[in-house]
Amino acid sequence: MADASKHEEWIVVFQSSTDYEADMVRDRLDAAGIPAIVFTQRDHVFNLNVGNLAQVSVRVPASYAEAARQLLAETVDDETLRRAAEAAHPHAPPAHDPETEARLDSGADHLGLDLPDDEASPTD
Repeated sequence: MADASKHEEWIVVFQSSTDYEADMVRDRLDAAGIPAIVFTQRDHVFNLNVGNLAQVSVRVPASYAEAARQLLAETVDDETLRRAAEAAHPHAPPAHDPETEARLDSGADHLGLDLPDDEASPTD
């Protein structure tokens, strides 16, 4: 799992209260060759959006911030969106492997679902 602290100096170029909006922005930046990562403060257990308490941001390295802002300022017309949707393969793998930087907000590195070494698995 990537270290979140190395991305703290990255610049916020987009904010939302939903993960899916931030994911779409990150994917658009990635497609343009701009490295981007999603940071979230949302409560994923209860899936609540609580205004400013549930901010989701997309960050890029400082050297890419201006290019990212310019790209995000460009509108995408309906025809371009239609072609992209038709070209998308419904069974394509995710854009990012779960072990990459794009999944920093998952908390997976803090979860331990294995039984402790001194406990045996229950048997029936």
